[in-house]
Amino acid sequence: MKSLEEGIPGNKLRIKTKKKLKNIGLLGGTFDPPHKGHLAISIESKKKFKLDYIIWAVTKKNPFKNKSIFSLNRRVKLSEKITKFKKFIKVKFYENKIKSKRMINLINYLKRCNNYNIFLIIGADNLIDFHKWYKWKLISKKCNILVFDRSGYKSKALKSIAFKHLKRKNLKFVNFKKVNISSSKLRKI
Repeated sequence: MKSLEEGIPGNKLRIKTKKKLKNIGLLGGTFDPPHKGHLAISIESKKKFKLDYIIWAVTKKNPFKNKSIFSLNRRVKLSEKITKFKKFIKVKFYENKIKSKRMINLINYLKRCNNYNIFLIIGADNLIDFHKWYKWKLISKKCNILVFDRSGYKSKALKSIAFKHLKRKNLKFVNFKKVNISSSKLRKI
């Protein structure tokens, strides 16, 4: 039995096909300054989770920290410089474009404009305060969360409100060879 559309001369069926979802990593932060630790977790995320690419979403200011040492422009340029030979990393500043500094709004923007399966990449230190992020429960529903351990943070992260609430739904602790460096330590040099 033919459908009505098939019987009409010159009429072609319009079949909607779903595009394949792209797996992307999203590493947000001030990158004040960017360092080999950011690079290491990006490389590890791409490898372990078969990510198509990773966005380093540079933010003007971390809402949980004091002002940045380097200007936004300088941090973007430093991030581009350190990732120059890692073509799978795209350094972006979205806050003016999406008119928001909130991670949930960036995730919504990326999902609305693209066919993305998002992997949010954070350090264990961020998981400790993740419950303070704007709409953190919604973030955890909209993307996978990859947590990279940082020296001295894992036990606190495992006791965090967010970890207890998420109970490993969309949350994965990533084992990897740690890089003992942080932007905070670099700023003190």
